Amino acid sequence: MSEKQIIADGATLGVVGVGVMGQTLLRGLLGNGLVARERLWAGDKNAGTCESASEALGIPVTKDFQQCVPSADLILICVKPADAGAVLSTLVDSGLRPETLLISILAGVSTEKLESLTGTQNPVVRAMPNTPCVVGEGMTVICRGRYAAKSHLDRAARIFEAVGRCIPADEVHFNAITALSGSGPGYQFLIIEALADAGVRVGLPRQLALTLAAQTSLGAARMVLETGRHPASLRDDVTTPAGCTIAGLLMLEDGRIRSVLARAVEEATKIAAQLGGAPAKTPESMAGPRAGH
Repeated sequence: MSEKQIIADGATLGVVGVGVMGQTLLRGLLGNGLVARERLWAGDKNAGTCESASEALGIPVTKDFQQCVPSADLILICVKPADAGAVLSTLVDSGLRPETLLISILAGVSTEKLESLTGTQNPVVRAMPNTPCVVGEGMTVICRGRYAAKSHLDRAARIFEAVGRCIPADEVHFNAITALSGSGPGYQFLIIEALADAGVRVGLPRQLALTLAAQTSLGAARMVLETGRHPASLRDDVTTPAGCTIAGLLMLEDGRIRSVLARAVEEATKIAAQLGGAPAKTPESMAGPRAGH
C-alpha cells in the first residue's frame, strides 16, 4: 500500500454505525475520492437506518455485515460507547484480520479499553470529531494505541481532514478534548441563539438577527485561526474607547461569562471520563487542594 492510499489494493473499508457521524465520514470519503464506492460497506443494528443510509450513500448497508469483515483493511467504529463491547466482539468473531486498522470515535473509550475488548493486536486509532464535520468544518483530534504506527495515524488523519481539520494529541487530554471541541458546538449554538434573541429584543427581525449572530461567530472564529493572533488582541481591535463594544463586554464580565464557560467544560470533562465505564479522573485544579506528604 502506498503512502497516499487509505486502504490496501483489493481491500474494503467498513463503517459500523451509520448515524449522523458515520454517514458524514462516508460522504467525506466519497466526496474526496479517498475510497471508491464499490469498496465501501457499512453496518448498523437498526434496519430502518440501514435502508435509508444505503439509499442515500449508494453502498451496501446491512445489519448482517459480518461477511464483509474479512475483506476490510480499515473499519470505522461509529456506535455509542455502550455498544463498544458487542461491536468489537462481533468483528473479531467475523474474521477480523490482524492488520486491519480500527478507528473509533467512541467518546470516553480509551485505546487501552478498545484493545482489551478485541483481545488482539490490531492497530487502533481513537478519534474525537465534532458535528460541524457535517458541513466540512469539523474539528477532530486523534491518537494511536499501543499497536498503531505513525502510518496508521496518518491514514486516520486523511479521513477526518476530508470533513474539516484534524490534529494529533496525547490521549491523556481526550476527556478534556471531548468536553471542549466535542461538546463545544452545543455551547456555541446556545451562544448564537442567545445573541439572536438579544437582536430580537432590540428590534431586529428574527431571521436577520440569527444570520448576523451566526455569521459573526463564524467570522470571529476564522480570524482566530487564520491570523494566529490571541483572541484578546483581536478583541482590542473592536473595542474603541467609550464605545458600545466595551459597554457590552463589561456586561458579559458582570455575568461571569468566563467562569460559566469554564465550569461547563470542567463538568463535561468529568462526564466524558465516565462514558467509557471508567471512574472520572480530575486534575488537581478540579479536585481541590492536594493532601500533604
